[in-house]
Amino acid sequence: MSTVTGTGDQADTLRQMARQSRRNAAAEHSETAAAGEERGIRVISVTSGKGGVGKSNVVSNLAMALSAQGKQVLIVDADLGLGNLDVLLGLSPAYNLNHVLNGEKSISEIIIDGPAGIKVIPAGSGVQEVTSLSQHDKLRLLDELDILEEQFDIMIVDTEAGISENVTYFTVAAQEIIVVVSPEPTSITDVYALIKLLATRYSEHHFKVLVNMAKDSEDALEVFRKLANVAGRFLDISLDYLGCVVKDEKVVEAVKRQKAVYDLFPDSEAAGCFTTLARRVIENTRQTRLKGNIQFFFRRFLDNPTGG
Repeated sequence: MSTVTGTGDQADTLRQMARQSRRNAAAEHSETAAAGEERGIRVISVTSGKGGVGKSNVVSNLAMALSAQGKQVLIVDADLGLGNLDVLLGLSPAYNLNHVLNGEKSISEIIIDGPAGIKVIPAGSGVQEVTSLSQHDKLRLLDELDILEEQFDIMIVDTEAGISENVTYFTVAAQEIIVVVSPEPTSITDVYALIKLLATRYSEHHFKVLVNMAKDSEDALEVFRKLANVAGRFLDISLDYLGCVVKDEKVVEAVKRQKAVYDLFPDSEAAGCFTTLARRVIENTRQTRLKGNIQFFFRRFLDNPTGG
């Protein structure tokens, strides 16, 4: 006499296997999505309200510090009329973004090798017609930059100083915004004006603040407090303190020699500041408020030029 035993147990086992299979599939999907997020390029705009605060110097050194921590980094010199990153780093590019805008070269053809493994897209200098990009120029840049999506981990956009149309364009198009401010009262005032413009006209509400040329960390925090107090009273925004770079004569010496202080004086106090800043940028990856990946780097702004 044959008997059938354990049918209930078999059914329970099958249900458990099905549930486990679904959990495994969900976990695999989650891991894949997380890996895709990690692989996605981060676009960081670095801007300031005025010139003379060392913004381009911050960009070049921060890029090298990020590269030293294993990131593939590309700098875009977005000061299209008076670009100077190549001069700061002692580079001599044969071509620049003007050649891309004119249709003479592709974006890949103008990328040059910088120090410490970074890559640089140089801007032109003394070309008045590109100080304000046309809609056609923006579309061309959108198409060109699309091809770089898989090649880099981080793209740092070094905007020109001030509040020109190009500044707001490149800043709003990025995923993250770092504003560079110095302890000078005029710098604090001008950075606040830039933040106010980006918040009220372009609906940007998240900013990271980097204090450059501070006497020490306490001096930097005081600068941040002043800016945060004013912004907190009048604007609906979020300001995060990213950190500071202390005033260091080694930076001046490096600039004179057309080198980055991180490269020329790696044991200097300023170089140590950039190492700390790079770690914070990397640690903040998961906290990034995504506004569109590289494929939306420019398109996001073109589709909604008012930023609303």
